[in-house]
Amino acid sequence: MIRYTLKRLGYGIVVLFGVLVVVFFLFNILPGDPAKMMLGQRSDVSSTEAIRHDLGLDKPLITQFAGYLNDVSPLSVYTKNEKSYFYYDTAKYNSLATLNIGNSILTVKSPYLRRSYQTKRNVTEILMEAFPQTAILALVSIFFAIVVGITIGILCALYKDSFFDKASIVISVFGMALPSFFAAIVFAWIFAYLLGDLTGLNMFGSLYTVDDFGNGQYLDLKNLILPAFTLGIRPLAIVVELTRSTTLETLSQDYVRTAYAKGLSKFKVIWRHVIKNSLNPIVTAVSGWLASLMAGAVFIEYIFDWKGVGIVIVNALEKYDFPVLMGALLFISVILVFINIFVDIIYGILDPKIRLS
Repeated sequence: MIRYTLKRLGYGIVVLFGVLVVVFFLFNILPGDPAKMMLGQRSDVSSTEAIRHDLGLDKPLITQFAGYLNDVSPLSVYTKNEKSYFYYDTAKYNSLATLNIGNSILTVKSPYLRRSYQTKRNVTEILMEAFPQTAILALVSIFFAIVVGITIGILCALYKDSFFDKASIVISVFGMALPSFFAAIVFAWIFAYLLGDLTGLNMFGSLYTVDDFGNGQYLDLKNLILPAFTLGIRPLAIVVELTRSTTLETLSQDYVRTAYAKGLSKFKVIWRHVIKNSLNPIVTAVSGWLASLMAGAVFIEYIFDWKGVGIVIVNALEKYDFPVLMGALLFISVILVFINIFVDIIYGILDPKIRLS
């Protein structure tokens, strides 16, 4: 199991390095001068050149890439020479441990994703501020999809070809085909605008709401209902379909018939034999959706004004804030890779044949 886990981690590191290469070179060939973006209307030749020198934009592209790779890497090597592009600036790096080797410094630190062109804030701080809201939204959505989806899927399999089964299939197909941004607009209009007096829901709002009387912020959980429900519709539809098909396949196996022949109750057969052996494809599907939801449901967050990673990405796109965009994409990639590694490990635990292969 250790060898299997290490192999998955190795694959993940290779994927992250590939993403890092693509993201860096993609954003460095796009038009636009970051120095002028930072200075705005106050830009002049001397100020622009000073900013470009400070950002290292006057260096060759390969040197810039080496510097960016050094910054985002947890284990980095810098120099004590203040004139060097690789100077160890204590104001930038949050080091956990350092080792002096002559004129060089070997450091273990948190990744440095540079600073925003617009706000001058550390990109890591911006993402860490937004991520908890996206994480809560994604976890609630996927929990709703898992609990409701598995329950409906099992009932559909047990009562195959009934009205409930056929209606659930139709609704599931509709849920998979429904675009998230369209569903968000429709649900916000129906449940918050037309039926707002009955439901008490808002078309816009985040997890915390600012008090109108100046008493700070307070937790407003009702704002979570519509975004989480909208975000959970598509994974819910997939979980229902997968649970139904895998449960039907499992119910036809010989060991299930043997369990019935031994006199086990229907509940025990379903709980002990059917559900456990039907989980593998469901775990795989849920992992993919959880990774994508955790990475930031951009449309949902933008429509409901949910202050998560999606809003950060949209604002950075509007302002051409490249460090924030690059940091957000790398952040999303790390989430995708590590959730998939975690799910592969769970998959290996559930099915030992996966580890052997």
